[in-house]
Amino acid sequence: MGVIRTFVAVEASAEQRGHAAQLIERLKHAEAHVKWVAAENLHWTLNFLGNVDDREVHNVCRAVSESVSGFEPFELTSVGAGAFPDTRRPRTVWTGVSAGTEHVVSLQQAIEAAVQPLGFPPEARRFHPHLTLGRVRGKGPQTQQLGELIAEHAKFSVGKVIVDQVVVFSSRLDKSGPRYTPLAHVDLA
Repeated sequence: MGVIRTFVAVEASAEQRGHAAQLIERLKHAEAHVKWVAAENLHWTLNFLGNVDDREVHNVCRAVSESVSGFEPFELTSVGAGAFPDTRRPRTVWTGVSAGTEHVVSLQQAIEAAVQPLGFPPEARRFHPHLTLGRVRGKGPQTQQLGELIAEHAKFSVGKVIVDQVVVFSSRLDKSGPRYTPLAHVDLA
């Protein structure tokens, strides 16, 4: 018996990956200590499930499939740089959603409700759709400068993705960073 670190996400489009990489390059001018996400790893996390017993992965995939079967494909447009908790104290650098918010929130809620009977409790925090660009590792003047650059790029266009499927991923951490492997691709209606 083993466990698989698992999450459900929408893959970023090639357009979003390219524009996000451009945005990251601009934000790097702050020289803050940030672990930037590689373009090939960019995704819109819907539900992070954590460690899943490998014998339960099939049930998770089935629950996700059933939960999204009633959803029509939709467009998710991303604009702007932002930070959690805010730009004065950036810990996570992200780009947000400018169109498609209601659809992606509904999709996330349906998946969350479907996996809850399998032992995955809902998130304590309100879902805020975002594409994580990097995680800040330090403090100081460079971090303050990063916050200022984030604010300056609040209207930076990162592009769109047609959400026509969700992916159940496994995540494995190694020396070179996280490795994401699709466990299931689940099409919307």
